[in-house]
Amino acid sequence: MRAVIMAGGSGSRLWPSSRGLYPKQFLSLCGDETMLQTTLQRVAGLNDDGLSVICNEEHRFIVAQQAQAFGASSDAIILEPQGRNTAPAIALAAFEALDSIGGDCLLLVMAADHLIEDVDAFHAAVAKAKIQADAGKLVTFGIVPESPHTGYGYIQRGAALADDAFVVSRFVEKPDEATAKIYVDEGEYYWNSGMFLFSAQLYLEELKAHRPDIYDACEKAYAGKSRDADFLRVDKAAFAACPDDSIDYAVMEKTDKAAVVPLSAGWSDVGAWSSLWEVGEGDTSGNVFSGDVLSHNTTNSYVRAEHRLVATVGLDNVVVVETNDAVLVAAKDKVQEVKSIVNELKAQNRSEFLHHRHVYRPWGVYDSIDNGDRYQVKRITVKPGAKLSVQMHHHRAEHWIVVSGTAKVTIGEKTIMLTENQSTYIPIGEVHALENPGKIPLELIEVQSGSYLGEDDIVRFEDRYGRA
Repeated sequence: MRAVIMAGGSGSRLWPSSRGLYPKQFLSLCGDETMLQTTLQRVAGLNDDGLSVICNEEHRFIVAQQAQAFGASSDAIILEPQGRNTAPAIALAAFEALDSIGGDCLLLVMAADHLIEDVDAFHAAVAKAKIQADAGKLVTFGIVPESPHTGYGYIQRGAALADDAFVVSRFVEKPDEATAKIYVDEGEYYWNSGMFLFSAQLYLEELKAHRPDIYDACEKAYAGKSRDADFLRVDKAAFAACPDDSIDYAVMEKTDKAAVVPLSAGWSDVGAWSSLWEVGEGDTSGNVFSGDVLSHNTTNSYVRAEHRLVATVGLDNVVVVETNDAVLVAAKDKVQEVKSIVNELKAQNRSEFLHHRHVYRPWGVYDSIDNGDRYQVKRITVKPGAKLSVQMHHHRAEHWIVVSGTAKVTIGEKTIMLTENQSTYIPIGEVHALENPGKIPLELIEVQSGSYLGEDDIVRFEDRYGRA
């Protein structure tokens, strides 16, 4: 069995903590580990045929860093040139698994941003699903519903199979409240988890039978693949021509081989801030707090303080989320509408929809701590042994002041070493590079000045991360 973790996402549902370049699977929302790392931990011991992660190209270094920090080794980080939904993504993973393993294997497919509290129950369900997958079934996991939830699709079970599995009778779209209550009362319906277990070969055969256009596009895209360290890139043009469709619509609703295994393991897709209130440990007033929070006469609310004190007075059924550059205040039953705020930020071309003040790079991170007309100040952290690209800027000069650690700086033909409290200046148009040759993180302050300070004013001549 090979674990396949889908780590795409737009970062809209849990804004402002989640952003386009840093969606929720990379956040620590329910503990010390990120949701991706929790998923990696969940599949440990189940992936004797290896591990694949599918993600957007913009997220590749974050995926690699979080997996490495957690001690997980990925056999392939498959990069999607653009999102095409789950059916094509899983097809790429199936082609890669057959190619790298040299024979058929089972694929355990799951999202990187789901919560499962009872891992033992999950493993038991996987063992039952494996029996059906070995028997030629495309197995999905149906969550035993705890309430008439209108935010999930449903799966109706049919005839019983061995080991507590069932034939899938039908898939149902997200229902209204009254219909959802009927489903729960009948006891034959499960929430659609979006997790699967099936043979890689069988999935491709069923995809080819029911959606040959998706199959052909993915086959061509994979045929044009190239490898770059841990990353597998597919042919961009071929994948761009692939139709956008989910595995449910493309395969599971059409095949006669679909089976469902019930799962009761404290599952949540963490699809909104209210989900974290539902799964969190509340106080006697029904509140779930995270971070530095003081409250008075506040009830049934979720408050998350990431960088500073948040105080609430006289609130009920609200969500408050504070980050270092934005604050969200919403009625708890309206948090799904945060997407409207994200769309408006995008329409106004504001940076808050795309990234945080902290911006993660393969060499480290920078924090934009101040800016104004013709200047910008950043706090830059470079990991030990890491190096920024050899680059130049057309419109800005830069001053670097080392706060801690050692900097190896190349300016034109000259290379110098800087330590704590030392500084240097890079004129406009000068080719330069920054490297941390030490054993501890390099911390420095960068002051930019010039007529244009955008991140696209970078001409890279050489880059060890493949961005030149």
